[in-house]
Amino acid sequence: MRLLYMLPVGVFVILAAILALGLERDPGNVPSALLDKPVPDFRLPALKDDKPGLTTADLKGKVQVVNFFASWCVPCRAEHPQITSLAEMGVAVHGVAYKDQPHASKQFLQQLGDPYTQIGLDIKGRAGIEWGVYGIPETYVIDRNGVIRYKQVGPIDKQRLAQEIAPLIQRLQQQ
Repeated sequence: MRLLYMLPVGVFVILAAILALGLERDPGNVPSALLDKPVPDFRLPALKDDKPGLTTADLKGKVQVVNFFASWCVPCRAEHPQITSLAEMGVAVHGVAYKDQPHASKQFLQQLGDPYTQIGLDIKGRAGIEWGVYGIPETYVIDRNGVIRYKQVGPIDKQRLAQEIAPLIQRLQQQ
C-alpha cells in the first residue's frame, strides 16, 4: 500500500529531472536533418530589381551564409547587425525574405541596411519547408561544395558570431 503512494512522487521526480536537463540545452543549437547534407533544391525569385534571386546552384564554389528573415520578425531586427558584420568580413551572405510581403521586406532593408549579396523571395514558405525552417531568423553556413555545415535557430548574437560562426567560416575557407 505504501508503494502505491510513492508512485506519483517517483513519476514527478523523473519528469522534473527530464525537464531540468532540457533547461540546460541551448535553444539555438537545434539538430537539423540537413546538417552535413547538400542544400535543398530550390529556386526563388528576386526580392529587389538590383539583386538576383537565389537558387541551389548559387550556393556552390565558396563558403556562404543563408539567412531567413522577415520584416515582421523582431529577433531578425536584433540580429541584423551581426548579419551585417558577416558581410563586412567578406562573407557572401544571402537573404531569404520568408513569408513576407515584398514591400515590407524592402522597407526593412532600407531602414536597417542591406548586407545581402542575393535575396530570394519565399512568400509562401515553400523553400523554408525544404530547408527545415520552423522559426525565424534561421541562419545556415554552407561550404564550398554546397553542403550545410551549421544551422542557427534564432538570432545570432555577438558572442555566438565571434566564438562559433566566424571561426567555422574561417576553417571552411581554409579547407
